[in-house]
Amino acid sequence: MNDITLTLPDGATRTYPSGTTGADVAADISKSLAKAAIACRIDGALSDLSIPMETDHKFGIVTAKDTDDALELVRHDCAHIMARAVQEIWPDTKVTIGPVIENGFYYDFDRAEPFSTEDLDAIEKKMRKIIALRDPVRTEVWDRPRAIKHYEDNGEPYKVELIEGIPGDEPLRMYWHGDWQDLCRGPHLAHTGQVPADAFKLTSVAGAYWRGDSSRAMLQRIYGVAFLNKKDLDAYLHQRAEAEKRDHRKLGKALELFHFQDEAPGMVFWHPNGWAIYRALEDYMRKRLTAADYKEIRTPQVVDRKLWEASGHWDKYRENMFITEIDEEHANEKRVNALKPMNCPCHVQVYNQGLKSYRDLPLRLAEFGSCHRYEPSGSLSGLMRVRGFVQDDAHIFCTEDQIEAETAAFIGLLSSVYKDLGFEKFDIKFSTRPETRVGSDEVWDKAENALERAVQQVTNDYEIDPGEGAFYGPKLDFKLTDAIGREWQCGTLQADFNLPERLGAEYVAEDGSKKRPVMMHRAILGSFERFIGILIENTAARFPLWMSPRQVVVTTIVSDADEYAESVVAALRTVGLRAEADLRNEKINYKVREHSDQAVPYILAVGRNEVEEHTVAVRKLGEKGQKVMRLDEAIAMLRDEAEMPG
Repeated sequence: MNDITLTLPDGATRTYPSGTTGADVAADISKSLAKAAIACRIDGALSDLSIPMETDHKFGIVTAKDTDDALELVRHDCAHIMARAVQEIWPDTKVTIGPVIENGFYYDFDRAEPFSTEDLDAIEKKMRKIIALRDPVRTEVWDRPRAIKHYEDNGEPYKVELIEGIPGDEPLRMYWHGDWQDLCRGPHLAHTGQVPADAFKLTSVAGAYWRGDSSRAMLQRIYGVAFLNKKDLDAYLHQRAEAEKRDHRKLGKALELFHFQDEAPGMVFWHPNGWAIYRALEDYMRKRLTAADYKEIRTPQVVDRKLWEASGHWDKYRENMFITEIDEEHANEKRVNALKPMNCPCHVQVYNQGLKSYRDLPLRLAEFGSCHRYEPSGSLSGLMRVRGFVQDDAHIFCTEDQIEAETAAFIGLLSSVYKDLGFEKFDIKFSTRPETRVGSDEVWDKAENALERAVQQVTNDYEIDPGEGAFYGPKLDFKLTDAIGREWQCGTLQADFNLPERLGAEYVAEDGSKKRPVMMHRAILGSFERFIGILIENTAARFPLWMSPRQVVVTTIVSDADEYAESVVAALRTVGLRAEADLRNEKINYKVREHSDQAVPYILAVGRNEVEEHTVAVRKLGEKGQKVMRLDEAIAMLRDEAEMPG
């Protein structure tokens, strides 16, 4: 038997007989490592400890300290252990697939009776019993006829279909968790006891068509979450409970901000309260852009396909575009148009009007542009995923030498805006060229190098995201962290050397020659709709005063104060505050509780004493008690607090 050489992560090498497994190597290094090992890496690929090695490899042991790998393995094993538990409790249930997903796993089952909440509890108990058995996990490679016969004999038609769809040259790997067996690429843990018994939870059941095909069988999908310890599980469950309380769809309905309906899927119906938030945010962004020397423009929503063909969007993005056909007068042909899914080609048309000089650059064109994109109905999710939206879009036309300065200025503006809107922390991702793209590799090299140099002038704290750039250029994505620790990708900056070339944008350089400008696509909010959804959840709808749709309610304690209350409202409105009176014949505690539940930032209570002394009793949302103030002092305080930042 030939020997093999394994190169360890520290560069050291070890020689072993051919057929040595990862478990053998861990045991050879130390007893403690053998006990801690949960998998290994062979030439960079995650692998089972039981796989024999026949040739030289780069090799490393994986333990629970390797968090990402450990989570992947634990969640994958949880899916299998859950399927085993289900079939042990209900032997007639047929299994299909069970992958790892974000924060957890799921498995799809074919069972006549629907799973109940009580069933999930029973499955969890059975899973913990399986974990306690510490059953070994073993694997074999089978040929196709043997695997198909096995599943046919065991009445598992879904597994037979899966095998028939696997390419003929791909090995069929079988895994056993104790006596329970499944078809799987792996890898898996060494035994069931390596799954933390107190760090997983089954969360829900949903319907799912087999292979996502509505003409196929409807299966039952059980979702679960899994972590490496109970502390992380508890933190996740707390975050999830908090997120449910903050769900913008629930708060949007309760506070009468917006609604959706079937006649316009993915399109928002804004109510007065919601539109007040929208307008406040739009006014704020317009103020910031004006101060940063952006020129606001407006471009058409319906544009001929010829422009989309010239820009490259027709080939790369047509499936997401809403198409319209018009019978042109005095013509025997239909004119094909599209609702714009983005603003960039139209902004180039504005730039191209009139000859531009290098002295005109950088030119920053901004638009609150109304866009439409076709999203599958199943992916629509309140304000977070819509078909009609408005971008806080802008395009900076500049020279190559100006890229670094413009990038620094944009990141500075973005940081300031996010801070004003309540977000102190964000991360940056640098996304490089995707497989489907326009432009030569030479142009992409230039664009990627320029943008990366630019961001490095501002910070070295960024992450590379290979292959996730736009089809026309590399980009920086900015991810916010909200009040409960979730991340949201909102802002973006993209360096585009291609679109100016495709659409004929030029400027006259200092030496008199004509050159192509660089086009920098940028957004801070991303879309108003989605960002407002994020704001609702980040603040639990307790907006800062300048953005709150109902800023002040003046409520009476006795009817004798009605006239005074109305005069207070008039005075508040005179200084630009959104104020209203509550003159209902209800107890003051009832009124205060109701308006507090509606997240009104300030409630001013007035009774006979306030009328006589020309004062108001001020109650601030989230604070106990009240403070009696002279009316002019209260108005000045509220006016100052309601001033738009920036």
